Amino acid sequence: MSTRKLLQNRSKLEKAWMKFFETGFIDTKVLRPEIAASWERCRFAGILQEDPWAEEELEERELELRRERLGDVLKIAKPFMETLYKAVGESRMILRLTDREGWVLGSYGDQSMLEENKHLRLHSGCNVSESAIGTNGIAISLLEDRSIQVMGAEHYHRSFHNWTTSASPIHDKNGEVVAVFSMSGDYDLVHPHTLGMVMASAEAIEHEMALEAAHLEAKRASEHYLAIMESIREGILCVDSSGDITEINHFARKYLGFSEKDLLGQKLETLIEAQKLKSYINMVKSSGKMDEVEVFLRKKNGKKVSVLVNMTPISQTQGGKKEAVLTFRESKRVHSLVNKIFGATAIYTFNDILGDSREIRQAVEMARRVADSDANILLYGESGTGKEMFAQGIHNASRRKNQPFVFINCGAIPRDLVASELFGYVEGAFTGARKGGQPGKFELSDGGTLFLDEIGDMPLDTQAMLLRVLETRQVVRVGGYDVLPVDVRVIAATHKDLKTEVEKGNFRSDLYYRLNVMPIHTPALRERRSDIPRLIDNFYRQFNKKEVERLPISDGFYRAMSNYDWPGNVRELQNVMQMMVSLAAGAPLEEKLIPHYIRQDARHEISVLDEGVQPLTEIERQAIIRALNVCRGNVAQAAKALEIGRATLYRKMESHGISVNRDVLK
Repeated sequence: MSTRKLLQNRSKLEKAWMKFFETGFIDTKVLRPEIAASWERCRFAGILQEDPWAEEELEERELELRRERLGDVLKIAKPFMETLYKAVGESRMILRLTDREGWVLGSYGDQSMLEENKHLRLHSGCNVSESAIGTNGIAISLLEDRSIQVMGAEHYHRSFHNWTTSASPIHDKNGEVVAVFSMSGDYDLVHPHTLGMVMASAEAIEHEMALEAAHLEAKRASEHYLAIMESIREGILCVDSSGDITEINHFARKYLGFSEKDLLGQKLETLIEAQKLKSYINMVKSSGKMDEVEVFLRKKNGKKVSVLVNMTPISQTQGGKKEAVLTFRESKRVHSLVNKIFGATAIYTFNDILGDSREIRQAVEMARRVADSDANILLYGESGTGKEMFAQGIHNASRRKNQPFVFINCGAIPRDLVASELFGYVEGAFTGARKGGQPGKFELSDGGTLFLDEIGDMPLDTQAMLLRVLETRQVVRVGGYDVLPVDVRVIAATHKDLKTEVEKGNFRSDLYYRLNVMPIHTPALRERRSDIPRLIDNFYRQFNKKEVERLPISDGFYRAMSNYDWPGNVRELQNVMQMMVSLAAGAPLEEKLIPHYIRQDARHEISVLDEGVQPLTEIERQAIIRALNVCRGNVAQAAKALEIGRATLYRKMESHGISVNRDVLK
């Protein structure tokens, strides 16, 4: 606009302003609608058009609080204010940033001009809303959410008739007005294009705010992602199609023993054998998936560990390489969970072993003493004497009680499968082997207890493998070569005389001595007849399904049951009691319910005992104890007195459950 037109326009605005205040008339040919509407609001609100305003300025603390609430807008706007000020030739111009309530939070420009016009509220801390100073560019921009240039007498208050203000709103990401960016100066110096520069600056500030918000969101997402990665109790690796490790979480680093610096940017073959690496890289390139595949990873100390791996493809990197996320869990953690689900736990304690006889109490006391050690234990005794219950009691009294208790009956598995059951096998180890292989009982019981029942039936070739595991505490799966460390406490059990089996060549002597560190004899039921009534009562309560009050049991029933030898021991007694309780159908247990073979054997034993006849085994047992007592516990002298070899005497003492420390008076 030319100087002449500016002057003409200024004159028209002045006349329109005077006429409005004198008569209330609004000249719509001169005034824009938004200006006219603002004047009407100001008159209705009683705003003065010439007199000085009441002093209204923020205290420093309140000003700082408002600046904080405006966030990073001030910081982003400052360089734009500086740039725009230079663009207009650093002439007498003032740039301001105002919040949504009209408070000036930042001003930049000609300092001499700010000082000269301090009364016009151009500096920070002043309020320039319509309700405070009347019609002005910043106020209309806030009220109408639009960019505007207010010139000369368009201002409601006379003090601004020599000023022109160009103002443009600034919006947040939700489209809400958060501030107004403005530039004010002498009426004669402001060009119409000034508004365009202010609008461009406001849009640039909005753009920078959006970028900053996106950056913060990305940063927050990255921190969230890292926090999740670092807190997950699984190993996480990111690998690209070149085999380079791009990410690794805290659990993986700690578990494998590497630092982040050791692995980032390194090849995956640092952890996986080179010959197996190619297949993983091909899967990454083809965006393939991997679900619960067993992989052996190499720790920093060189040891290999079995883990279950899942692989999921992710988008390409900026370099065009594909990436995949590998997550892994310790196999033994998964095995432990499986063991819990499928019952690989010990349910019995020493309190479940019933009996008050000296024989059973001594056996339990011995088991208690050795429970918390890691020494191998050999339980020997006839079938049905409760060897598994003793094994579970030992496990539950040990520091391993919260870890797996795994059972395997060496005599119930085909001879050619015993090794694979114990030590596991790799894929393709033999015909019928499962894809991916399978862990053995040693791996499944890692950290806990492995109970090897009927150890005397184990094949000789498997015995050699078992001896190696017991000596090294390491397992190699059948058909494999990876060495896996295991921490397992072994409890073995047998009804056979292993020393005799060694002499026959059926059992390795070195394995026998490795297992026989802590031998515990589980007494036969006939050796502790005094416990039979208590066991009868226990089984009666257990099998009485009608849950009625316990009915009396006849003395003849107890006597007949106690006089039977019970070759099947407690297991046989349990089965017979279950049958008789079912047949009694809630009636008292009497002698007539006892199976004929038990009553007949019991009567025969009673008649023989009445004549003073004792079984040969009892005579032999008493003779050994007497000889040991006479010889004050000297086994060599006792063997000479009995006219048998010392080794034979030791074997017979073991067979009869005789202990020099327990049965001999020295």
